[in-house]
Amino acid sequence: MEVLFLIIGLVAGGACGAVIAIVVRKMVAEKQLGSAREQATKILEDTIKEAERAKKEAIISAKEEIFQMKREAEFENKERRKEVTRLERRVTQKEETLDAKIEAVEKKDALLTKKHEDADRIRAEIQSTLDKQLLVLEQNAQLTKEEAKAELVSRLDSEMRHETAMKISEYEEKFRDEADMRAKDILSLAIQRCAADHVSEVAISVVEIPSDEMKGRIIGREGRNIRSIENLTGVELIIDDTPDVITVSGFDPVRREIAKIALERLVSDGRIHPARIEEMVEKARREVDAQIKQAGERAVFETGVHGLHPELIKLLGRMKYRTSYGQNALRHSIEVSMLAGVIADEMGVDVTLARRAGLLHDIGKAVTAESEGSHITLGVDIATKYRENKDIIHAIEAHHNDVEPVTPLDFIIQAADAISAARPGARRENVENYIKRLQKLEEVSSEFEGVEKTFAIQAGREVRVMVKPDVVDDDSMKLLARDIARKIEEQLDYPGQIKVSVIRESRTVDYAK
Repeated sequence: MEVLFLIIGLVAGGACGAVIAIVVRKMVAEKQLGSAREQATKILEDTIKEAERAKKEAIISAKEEIFQMKREAEFENKERRKEVTRLERRVTQKEETLDAKIEAVEKKDALLTKKHEDADRIRAEIQSTLDKQLLVLEQNAQLTKEEAKAELVSRLDSEMRHETAMKISEYEEKFRDEADMRAKDILSLAIQRCAADHVSEVAISVVEIPSDEMKGRIIGREGRNIRSIENLTGVELIIDDTPDVITVSGFDPVRREIAKIALERLVSDGRIHPARIEEMVEKARREVDAQIKQAGERAVFETGVHGLHPELIKLLGRMKYRTSYGQNALRHSIEVSMLAGVIADEMGVDVTLARRAGLLHDIGKAVTAESEGSHITLGVDIATKYRENKDIIHAIEAHHNDVEPVTPLDFIIQAADAISAARPGARRENVENYIKRLQKLEEVSSEFEGVEKTFAIQAGREVRVMVKPDVVDDDSMKLLARDIARKIEEQLDYPGQIKVSVIRESRTVDYAK
């Protein structure tokens, strides 16, 4: 029982303790809750105050920004109004200026119209006055208009005759002053013509024909065959009373050889007409080219010079038909090569190099007829082009002292060249000058537009100019002939006179198949 009361007491004490604990906890919780509420209330009040302050600051900032934007917009609008005002003012000024110009143009147009009308009226009055005066003049002079013109022409003719006579007297006086110089030229021509044997040797070739009947066939109907031969080859055919021969005359030995071969073939074939002549001339030209190549190869073989460029060999062959003061240029070069080899051997210099330099020292003479410049300059250019030894190039340049000779090879080539040229009868200066004059004559005549070929014939007393028919017409031929003659007078010195013949030939070719 006591135990039961003890248990009940313990249980009741535990329950009371629990209730007390709960009450105490509740009081503590309420106290903490009140504190929390106070803190929450304080935090909320602080937050509200901070929000209010931020709101006020945002409103102030927004107001300031709106004010700034408004001020900028007002400034921009103000500037735009100023620009619009300025543009309107400019447009107004331009309109005023344009109106003023239009008004001025209208005034000028009206003034010009009035002047034009006045000019027409004055012109009509002048014409009427002239007609009246002409009628009065015819009545007073008792001459018609045509008769007055005839009398005026007659007076002018008389005055021109007088002026011509005065000019002739003036020119005669001028010619007397130049008589000494002209006399020297004439004497030089006479002396040159007296060298008959030598000129024949270098300027003409002879073609034998079976009979004199062949001469007529070579001349052809109205001379068409002989003209065709001369125009295609650039030489002159001399057909005279000499029996059974035709003379081919020309200062260029290549042309002369081509003409001779072609003529011999035509005589042998018997068919002589322009088409056959053209065919034979072309074949002869190819044959001469082959002979030139063979002559170059023989020169190289004879001198023992090897390894030359094929074009140099061809140029050496062309020198077979080139003379220097009457001396054959190829034989001269071969002779210089052999002499240079002997001298080099005695001096202990490279013999092969000396022979090569001697053979090539005058190579520029092969192209002097086609190119501008001295044979030394042209020779240096050719040797450089085909990559010859620099010592050989310098020897070519120095063999006439155009540059100072410095190597033993330079002096060897100079000596060999002088020995070859100094042989008795090796050179004739007059003929060389004569040929140079003919070459210069052809060169001067070729400088005009439309000129296709030029040939100096008749020992330089005539130059034939072949023109392109599509460039030079019949009326222009007369002016071209006069211009060529004037240029020859200005640039050349020559005795006597030179005839300029301009030839225009149109040819159309077609084939029947």
